[in-house]
Amino acid sequence: MDGLRELTADDPQWIGDYRLLSRLGSGGMGRVYLARSEGGRTVAVKLVKAELAAEEEFRDRFRAEVAAARRVGGRWTAAVLDADTEAAVPWVATGYIAGPTLNEVVGGSYGRPGSNGPLPEHSLRRLAYGLSCALLDIHGVGLVHRDLKPSNVLLTIDGPRVIDFGIARALDAVGDQTQTRAGTVLGSPSFMSPEQVQGHRVGPASDVFCVGSVLAYAATGRQPFGSAASGVHAVMFKIAQEEPELAAAPDGIRGLIQDCLAKDPAARPTPEEIIDRIGPVPGGTSAAPWLPAELIASLGQHAVRLLDTDTPPGGQPPTLTSTRVAPSPAPPPRAEAAATESRRRARWLPVLATAVIAAAATAVTVPLLSGGAGADESPSDIPARYVGTWSGPVLRDGAPTGQQRRFVITNGKVGEVVANSTSLGATYECRSDGKLVSVMAHDGHPALRLDTKVVRSIPAGRCAALGEHTLEAGRAHTLTWAAAGRTATLHRTAAAAVPSGYLGTWQRPNADGYGSQRLTLTQAPAGSTVLTTVVVGRGGRCTAHADLYAAEGGALTVGPSVVDRPAPGCARSSTSVLRLNGDGTLHREFLGDDKQPRTYSRAE
Repeated sequence: MDGLRELTADDPQWIGDYRLLSRLGSGGMGRVYLARSEGGRTVAVKLVKAELAAEEEFRDRFRAEVAAARRVGGRWTAAVLDADTEAAVPWVATGYIAGPTLNEVVGGSYGRPGSNGPLPEHSLRRLAYGLSCALLDIHGVGLVHRDLKPSNVLLTIDGPRVIDFGIARALDAVGDQTQTRAGTVLGSPSFMSPEQVQGHRVGPASDVFCVGSVLAYAATGRQPFGSAASGVHAVMFKIAQEEPELAAAPDGIRGLIQDCLAKDPAARPTPEEIIDRIGPVPGGTSAAPWLPAELIASLGQHAVRLLDTDTPPGGQPPTLTSTRVAPSPAPPPRAEAAATESRRRARWLPVLATAVIAAAATAVTVPLLSGGAGADESPSDIPARYVGTWSGPVLRDGAPTGQQRRFVITNGKVGEVVANSTSLGATYECRSDGKLVSVMAHDGHPALRLDTKVVRSIPAGRCAALGEHTLEAGRAHTLTWAAAGRTATLHRTAAAAVPSGYLGTWQRPNADGYGSQRLTLTQAPAGSTVLTTVVVGRGGRCTAHADLYAAEGGALTVGPSVVDRPAPGCARSSTSVLRLNGDGTLHREFLGDDKQPRTYSRAE
């Protein structure tokens, strides 16, 4: 099967609960394996390099990035299914995408020799649509991909899928010596943004530049600023200073690619604007396949070969040891083995049916990238208008409550979890998952109706789901939220990031003059831990942490703290707002009535 290599004596037999089948590849982060769960699901498992695992800063960042990546919807990405960030050698498992990379297809290394190359314009438009939808999902949970390139875009029968999102950011935390020793490069030179090559701060607009580079490569078969073979520094200079080579790109999409490749991040279109410019993408039974017929046929054959991938190409896996090695299951009786094989093949029948039809090169019925079509014809029931991160103050019966509500909405279908909601009060924080019930309000107007379930409550037992939630498109690009007599006008918000001036450790003496309080602020997405508190006093040592809710207007809002290590006299704190004072100190104001404002100085 394309891309699979036999396991060697250096490879583990199991990682976590996943039996390894073959090696898929390796890179700066580590090795990637094709594996199968005990329940029969095929996954890709990435095992981090031991050199990186030894770096505590890398492990902390990796832990935060995996937690955020779990919240990304899997419609346009390879969803994160499982991970162990505390293992001796950390790993993460994602859904396996049975398709070649864009690099393989355009570069001609996939399928029959000479059968592939640059994509036609209609394929490019759907590629742009799918990549933009993936970025909406990724940016919506506070992540930036940072390494979007043709080898991180997989092509499937029903659209492109983006892989390796978010995790690359953990490499920012390791030192130059470790990066060199591990063979790590932060990004791929030919597909970096100007911000990356110049060492500036990287935000969502950087990913849009990379989308432009990926589209240019797919349209022309050439990297728009030259390949690394011509010299890495020459390529990086062209990215920062020169215009791309786009003469061979189709006229109908060249302008969009040029706009994505603007040197100024503020001049680039947002993913939402790209989707609007692409316009409606046809779907339904009468629509043509999004890829050339011969490529569709190859994808079907690829899926068929996956059926027979139960062991590595060389036969039975070798007897090896690894992190978290699970015991090998006993061979099933012949009848049970036959039943297992029957069930396994039954799971693939819909894929095979699609592949056989595609291989016949007749009218193909495939779900295309319509974004707003019916549930049977589109990968998502959520209109692109709703996807992203939204927040606003909560009212009850028209009166302010002092609470805040945030929604992170991703693509998905009726019956799937499509939203994560956070309710923040002065003394509590509630997080809920929202399952899509309908895309129609009870009065027949377009709206999202969600059935919510509390997944985290601070303090424990404080939160309730409030029944059904409704989200409707409002005026001036807002959403109107309503649930249990509460309402909010939600505005789209950018991915939260802690300004660099806040990062580091701050301290103040205790009021009784004995011991001290130390705050450490780190970079992490909204919803992840950014504040760690250590209090040393007469009662001993107490530690606590708090998660980032928002970074707006030059201030940080963090939720109520959770005590990790209690001590006499140590109590959790309420939601707080942090601001930098003009004299370089840090001011912390608590929204509850439990504590007075505090001022901290930078630790020596």
